[in-house]
Amino acid sequence: MRTIHIVFSAHIDPVWLWPWTVGVDEALNTCYTMCNTLDRHPDIVFTRGEAWVYEQVRRHDPALFKRIVKHIKAGRWSVVGGWWIQPDCNLPGLENMHRQIELGRAWFEEHLGLFPKIGYNVDSFGHTAALPDVMAAHGQENYVFMRPMAHETTLPANMFKWRGYPGGKTVTAFRISYGYATIFPPTLEWVESSLKPMPKNVTHTMCFLGVGDHGGGPNEHMIEWVRANKHAIPGAVMEFSSPERFFKALQPELKHLPTVTGELQMHAIGCYTGHRPVKLGVRRAENMLAITRRALEAAPAAERKAAAPAMDDLWRNVCFNSFHDTLGGSCTPSAAKAADDQLAGAKAGAEVILSETFRRKAHALPADPRQRIVLANYTGEKFTDFVEHEPWLEWTHWKPDWCLLDERNRLVPHQIIEPETLMPDTMRVLFPADIAAGEFRTVRIARNPSGKVAALKGAAPDFKLTVSANGSGKLTPATGASCPLPELKLIEEKSDTWSHNLDRFAGPQLDHAHWSAPVLVETGPIRQLWRIDGRIGESRICADWRRYVGQDFYELKLRVTWHEHHKLLRLSWAPGAAIEGRDDGIAGGGLPRASDGRELPLRDRSLLKLASGARAGLVAPEVFAISGDEKAVHLTLLRSCPFAHHDPKVLPEKLEHYAWQDQGEHTFFFRYFPAGKVTAKELDRHAHLLQQRPTIADLTRGMPHRPYKDDPAWPT
Repeated sequence: MRTIHIVFSAHIDPVWLWPWTVGVDEALNTCYTMCNTLDRHPDIVFTRGEAWVYEQVRRHDPALFKRIVKHIKAGRWSVVGGWWIQPDCNLPGLENMHRQIELGRAWFEEHLGLFPKIGYNVDSFGHTAALPDVMAAHGQENYVFMRPMAHETTLPANMFKWRGYPGGKTVTAFRISYGYATIFPPTLEWVESSLKPMPKNVTHTMCFLGVGDHGGGPNEHMIEWVRANKHAIPGAVMEFSSPERFFKALQPELKHLPTVTGELQMHAIGCYTGHRPVKLGVRRAENMLAITRRALEAAPAAERKAAAPAMDDLWRNVCFNSFHDTLGGSCTPSAAKAADDQLAGAKAGAEVILSETFRRKAHALPADPRQRIVLANYTGEKFTDFVEHEPWLEWTHWKPDWCLLDERNRLVPHQIIEPETLMPDTMRVLFPADIAAGEFRTVRIARNPSGKVAALKGAAPDFKLTVSANGSGKLTPATGASCPLPELKLIEEKSDTWSHNLDRFAGPQLDHAHWSAPVLVETGPIRQLWRIDGRIGESRICADWRRYVGQDFYELKLRVTWHEHHKLLRLSWAPGAAIEGRDDGIAGGGLPRASDGRELPLRDRSLLKLASGARAGLVAPEVFAISGDEKAVHLTLLRSCPFAHHDPKVLPEKLEHYAWQDQGEHTFFFRYFPAGKVTAKELDRHAHLLQQRPTIADLTRGMPHRPYKDDPAWPT
């Protein structure tokens, strides 16, 4: 006899086809309805997760919260998940994922005195291979999910032992068969689906029932239907239950479960290719919070204690906006705008704490008669890269005999480059920096009467950029082999917001980049820069190609003014030999993948294993999706679809009144490593360098006087 554990639940999207404020109403309505339902039916159990939902009830309706607590203590209300929210489970960084659980756990332990061991993300659009290790680190042993569904990914059974990597931690996972909610009356076919495919010799499974959002949960008809059909399926019995009871009953049968290794993909490829601003917002806030946390770790205990509540609030903001329909770009335009604003606030809030922590120390440095640039490396690893900075020089332009000196009065190589402004007396300086983790460095502006030049070791940065009429080209260093130029391609893409039922974007190419002749913008001892501009489709493009002294990568700053509808912008790179496989960045590391054309989530970088035996690599920290075949690797940069369009809704011919995703200005940074010996570790290092830069302050404390413009006695 098999037991079908009937799980009464109500999936709550705090943001989706409504703003987050309506999500608060959902939480209150649902919990009120379910407390009343439990009062009427003493034999049923209700299941609910996410600390955010409970916190809304606690804040807005303390009496209702007390009722929930009473039902929990009576074993009638089952708490699952234990996370702050049900996030997107592909795009957040490792620290974000840990914070989801840490913040949720702290809330549940403080207010309910418990922490569930069941991870619960029933609506998230795929699951990174990093998750089993993350959950295991917090003592979570079980996981409930639904996507990818059976028609999207074949699994050996609906319950299995899941590990992300060979030899990694294992959790017991359960895949919901038909759905986590029932917007129509339940049927025996719906319940029977939970029996397929069950592992041999396993006698327990789960079936989820309950109306979805807006005051959902089981209604009277559902409850009576389960009672009436308890024995209607031959060889099975329905039982009012919960995930907690199910996994407890499953314990003696765990030995019969198969093992699945790797990521659980794929469901909605549009959700890591749509609405770039929210993805940038989460990524940049994650990085700012990580830098701020490390700065606080080096601060006095009193400062750390004072900043802790604000840091937790900022992380709760980021975790909330990592919700799968928010970070996936599948909510309404107004809800997406609210998320963008909140994430900008989270990054800005972290930056304020960082500034205060850093400047307390920077401005406490001994006085110096020279103007200084003070840099702090608040990251977990050594910073060795190039820094751009615009010191304020009192309307004085940088003079030919000026220089930079380090703390020991040694010349620091520098190069004057284009400033951000079009003012006549502003300037920007480029120089190398080598800063150990947690350390400060100071460079000072001075005169160099000796005429000596500080030189960096390694090959000169000189290279040539050539482009063809079809958008192709090459990068050729002064010595050594050429590197094929990545190509921009405009692809037709007419799927809905989620890109349902697709595993790749295979529309026809509509256009390629039409580039101007290359212009040499910068040439000097540290960097050379070639610029090309042009158009693709109805959009303007500008590419700055850079090469640095002693470095084996090419850096691309790409600016796009995007004005397309139902199109996709792809950056394709053929590294010069057939691609046999990839090691793509995911949260916390890398994952081997076949270069088989599927569109997959990306974090930071990809290492290409070539048939020639060489390896090539690319670093793209603000690109979120990758695909490719044996010829080329493809980065999906932008995709223009209407917000919240779901098949089978047929779009009208004209949608000028409606909001389309990703319109307007976008800037991307890439580093390309031609075929050679590059490693995944090196690519990870460069992704880190691009995202977590030194914190910088300008100090004039100790200068004998503030100079007039072009003061001949300044600097000394």
